Amino acid sequence: MTTIADRLAIAQQRIINAAQLTGRNSSEIRLLAVSKTKPIADIITAYEAGQRQFGENYVQEGVDKITTLSTQYPEIEWHFIGPLQSNKSRLVASHFDWMHTLSREKIAQRLNDYRPSEMAPLNVCIQVNISAEETKSGIDIHDILPLANAIHKMPRLRLRGLMAIGSTSADVALQQHEFSTLNQAFAELKSSYPHLDTLSMGMSGDLDAAIANGSTLVRIGSAIFGERHYSDSI
Repeated sequence: MTTIADRLAIAQQRIINAAQLTGRNSSEIRLLAVSKTKPIADIITAYEAGQRQFGENYVQEGVDKITTLSTQYPEIEWHFIGPLQSNKSRLVASHFDWMHTLSREKIAQRLNDYRPSEMAPLNVCIQVNISAEETKSGIDIHDILPLANAIHKMPRLRLRGLMAIGSTSADVALQQHEFSTLNQAFAELKSSYPHLDTLSMGMSGDLDAAIANGSTLVRIGSAIFGERHYSDSI
């Protein structure tokens, strides 16, 4: 039987292999274990196997996990990677370390206002819709700089980079095109904000194309934890 520790090792090896193909150092690429709908026991198992960064898509589920685990496992870094309604901004701002899906100045302002002063600034990524699919969230690539400028003025937020979800397609050429486009936008944004260090793109199906085009953080869920079961998520 393949364990969570085994699957984590396989995912890490995939990152190493993909990095080597393009002459990159795999230490530049972080693995975010997407633990949405997965029980706390699975997160602890992954933690014991060395994983420290976990991504959650649902606000209340993520908050419940953070509240349960934060005392015993303070080294866990919690990333919110799902869509956020403005009325739940306070929960994300007061519990998570990262927010990857920021695409509206209104949400940014609420996150800034609700971030507790005793916590470090909330790390945020601007989500970009690189596939132009109506079902995907994110801003148009041409609207990145105005939002980045607004975030830069908010002292309780720290802009770290860009995030995107690629097309639901196995077409490698399309994957390469989309990720290359975002990588170029990231480089252009860094000319204004040199401290940016995070290009959050790539999942199980398009990890290789994402890493070939500069991804510094890949998000992998079911390939680590197995298929999701939405009825028993905590």
